[in-house]
Amino acid sequence: MDLDTPLKPPPAPGPDSHATAAPEARRDRTAPEAQRTDAPKRRSILGRVLAWLVVLALIGGGVWWFAFRPAPETAARGGPGGFRPGMPTAAPVVTATVEKGDMPIRLNGLGTVSSLATVTVRPQVGGQLTQVAFTEGQAVQKGDFLAEVDPRPFQLAVEQAEAQLLRDQALLKNARLDLERYRLLVKQDSIAKQQRDTQESLVQQYEGTVKADQVAVENAKLNLSYTRITAPVSGRAGLRLVDPGNYVTAGEAGGIVVITQVQPISVLFTLPEDNIPAIMARLRDGAHLPVTAYDRTRDRVLATGTLTTVDNQIDVTTGTVKLRAQFDNADQSLFPNQFVNVQLLVDTLAGVPMVPVAAVQRGAPGTYVYVVNGADSTASVRPVTLGASDGAKTVITKGVQPGETVVVQGADRLREGAKVAATDGAAQPATPATSSAPASEGPRPQRRPQRNAS
Repeated sequence: MDLDTPLKPPPAPGPDSHATAAPEARRDRTAPEAQRTDAPKRRSILGRVLAWLVVLALIGGGVWWFAFRPAPETAARGGPGGFRPGMPTAAPVVTATVEKGDMPIRLNGLGTVSSLATVTVRPQVGGQLTQVAFTEGQAVQKGDFLAEVDPRPFQLAVEQAEAQLLRDQALLKNARLDLERYRLLVKQDSIAKQQRDTQESLVQQYEGTVKADQVAVENAKLNLSYTRITAPVSGRAGLRLVDPGNYVTAGEAGGIVVITQVQPISVLFTLPEDNIPAIMARLRDGAHLPVTAYDRTRDRVLATGTLTTVDNQIDVTTGTVKLRAQFDNADQSLFPNQFVNVQLLVDTLAGVPMVPVAAVQRGAPGTYVYVVNGADSTASVRPVTLGASDGAKTVITKGVQPGETVVVQGADRLREGAKVAATDGAAQPATPATSSAPASEGPRPQRRPQRNAS
């Protein structure tokens, strides 16, 4: 460098100068530093997300395993490899055999005990009640003495009527004697025939008077007998309605006592009109249809009797008809106006196939049962036609034959051709209706697949 050369001033700043590029250079230097600071944060967030995904995957896998794991016995049947997804398994069911037997046809109704005779004993003559001879609740027989009205006025009336009768009988006797004399005198032509005719009329008049007197005597005696009040029917005496010493009148509304016949006794009950043809057909054949009376809870038999009659018309408001059954009621277990449940045995079907009521299913095919095929232990749907039922068993008129095996419990797990592991229902106690699997399976009916499906 030449010392004599004068120094040049620095060039003026321009658009391409270093002063303009300095800020960009500074940004270039600061950008890697910010990226180096944000990169660990992103990696930390991504790691946490991955960790949560792994945890959720583990939880989901555990839930799936618990929900779809096979039962211990299913895994055991799976062979050395245990349970394999998609492998068909046998559904545990309880079965019963179609039986052939007799099915009684019984009709149930509601009834009320009704006495065959209920009599209110009323005095038939007026007077003072002097005596009451019965005890409340006493069993009385027809003709037993119950009470007495003061008989003295009626005894005097009888004596008065008898005295009047004696007087008129004497007049009649005298008139007849005069008539015989007049007839003799007429023959002798001593008196006029008119006098004889008048005497004949007088005799007839006295005869009528005597006859009226005799009626008066009988009426007085009848009133006297009414003072002694007796039981008109056999039965049980109720509460005393009038005390001795009271004045009673003929036909008093309240009466003295009410007597109710309890042996025999009847029950009035109703049945739907649809059942009447079968009942009438049996009665026309001369059958004596037995009737059983139960208490309100149907736990105890009160009495057994026989159907005696059917009403002559149907109640149009209820569509029912009344029937009456008669019971001996020897132990007096039936009480008048008591509410009872009635069961009428109409007929008995002999030698018909029967299945438990629980075996009958209802769905798209109508009524059907699952029949277990003994050859391959599979279940098949069999439509059936139902007959009479007694609440425990049902008659099958068409669809199955005696000796076949039907599913009683566990039908909700089955479909056409499903494999079953059958257990005889007679070999173990019945399970509650809320579970279709045998009770011995313990914790098996978890029903988690059903909850998953829903």
